[in-house]
Amino acid sequence: MLILVVNCGSSSIKYQVRDTNFDNDDQAVITKGLIENIGVDLPDHDAALEIMAEKLDEALGDREIEAVGHRVVHGGERFSEPVLVNNEIIRAIERLAPLAPLHNPAHAKGLRAVARKWPSLPQVVVFDTAFHRTMPEHVWRYAVPEEFYTLHGIRRYGFHGTSHDYVTGIAAELLGIDRSEFNAVIAHLGNGASVTAIKEGKSVDTSMGYTPLAGLVMGTRSGDIDPSVLTSFMERNPEVSAADMNRILNNESGLLAIAGSNDMRKVVEAKESGDSRAQLALDMTAYRLAKYIGGYHVAVGGMQALVFTAGIGENSAEFRALAVEQLGALGIKIDPELNAIRSDEPRVISTEDSLVKVLVVPTNEEKAIALATKDVVNQIWPDRG
Repeated sequence: MLILVVNCGSSSIKYQVRDTNFDNDDQAVITKGLIENIGVDLPDHDAALEIMAEKLDEALGDREIEAVGHRVVHGGERFSEPVLVNNEIIRAIERLAPLAPLHNPAHAKGLRAVARKWPSLPQVVVFDTAFHRTMPEHVWRYAVPEEFYTLHGIRRYGFHGTSHDYVTGIAAELLGIDRSEFNAVIAHLGNGASVTAIKEGKSVDTSMGYTPLAGLVMGTRSGDIDPSVLTSFMERNPEVSAADMNRILNNESGLLAIAGSNDMRKVVEAKESGDSRAQLALDMTAYRLAKYIGGYHVAVGGMQALVFTAGIGENSAEFRALAVEQLGALGIKIDPELNAIRSDEPRVISTEDSLVKVLVVPTNEEKAIALATKDVVNQIWPDRG
């Protein structure tokens, strides 16, 4: 099945066309691209789709798209799995805008634009929060007054779910463990980063919370912080608004604030050149990660595997080593030679005597969305292939 995978942002549309009959990206990815400057050079998402449609016609020739899969950041409490799109689903995504004001409105615009452009094409939405809907209430609740949750939906949701879900399946398969019996900790480490506790193949805890700001030290995000820091700082600096504080914590913190760069490669290079700020940033980031991994080891009743994925997790042997170095108490060891190997394939990098397998598994959210879209479409129209 030929699937168009779309990620609509407020000012851009990222797309990829995949043939789900192939597993390897070299064969599966037919074309991909990015349409930018919506609202600047282009008036709206409809105009961007016209450009995308022209590019697709050039790349596909006589082949036709059979379905469209969309990444949607926030599914709230309602959506726990991918769903076929209709007007009511789009309205529901729009109603969730307060939980993801930068993302969900743009997703809805993209859904409506695709429906206008290709009204006969089935559309499926895959929610980034859905995988974490299996977390128990004692995990996702905040210890705040009841109305925070009942009136405002304030609870822990978790993100990067599509990636965590995909990587869990690949890791279990690599180790020859049935997914329903697989206990692991997945570290999705990119500019945005999160850790998820996997018990019996399902998410039971994750480091991000109400928003993607919580948890690990990230490229430009602070991660966990005492809430009174915010209130105290704003009381002392009344000119600082909530929007200002949100910008500071999301865009001006993390590695950028400590080391002066949000690029892990540059931070590692600076540390190797003797930069003490870079060393501090790496130590803070690795310590926070190791603390979460240790806690989640307990949460899953003992992990069978620690899995690194996403840009930093897949490509930074230095940071993987720094993080695992702090997990000696759990008997986790990585093989320096295996860790140094660069590969696009899932692989084990732990030593033979490590009590927990350590894996590197490349994530592939576009592939996961395409396969989920195919499954939903086939459930409704089995003859579509």
